[in-house]
Amino acid sequence: MSLSKFLVDMLTEFIEKTGLLGVFLTMTAESCLIPIPSEIIMPFAGYVAWLRKSRTFFALSVAAATLGNLVGSIILYFIGLRIGRPFIERYGKYFLIGKRELEIAERWFLRYGAYAIFFGRMTPAIRTVISFPAGLFEFDLKKFSILTFIGSIPWNLLLTYIGYATGPYWSIILEYSIYIDAAVIISAIIILAIFAKKLFKRNRSS
Repeated sequence: MSLSKFLVDMLTEFIEKTGLLGVFLTMTAESCLIPIPSEIIMPFAGYVAWLRKSRTFFALSVAAATLGNLVGSIILYFIGLRIGRPFIERYGKYFLIGKRELEIAERWFLRYGAYAIFFGRMTPAIRTVISFPAGLFEFDLKKFSILTFIGSIPWNLLLTYIGYATGPYWSIILEYSIYIDAAVIISAIIILAIFAKKLFKRNRSS
């Protein structure tokens, strides 16, 4: 059995047994940089909703995932706020965050502010680490929480709907998750480019 298949089987069995609590816990862990892919969790939750023919379970799964994202992101935010650079300098390599990434994140926040958090939550790879620099650079916690919560909804809704729509064939999407990520990244880049252009015009005219 391959490692990826073992991970899929383990996660799906956990969600199947624990239901909404499992969705909440795994998505909280994912937002704390623990490598649990939401691309597996949420489609399976959608699949369970399809099995039960329950739109209520569908909606509650999205809500549980979003709350989990918020809790996990706030934990990571405070790690960034309280521990800061020493943590990154010592352990950042284990989370694929180095000094270069830190400098990029700093420029990102200085230039885009709230947009970085909102759209970062919908961008693969970035969505799970965006909370750390938010805390590191002392972004307003209330704004951070609101943007994280709202920004997490589209991602969770999309993945849950994919699992719900594909029904018994939901596992097929695992083979194409890389294309889903690519599509989301491209969409996020386009949206960010549009907003960046508007911000540039606004700053130039002011």
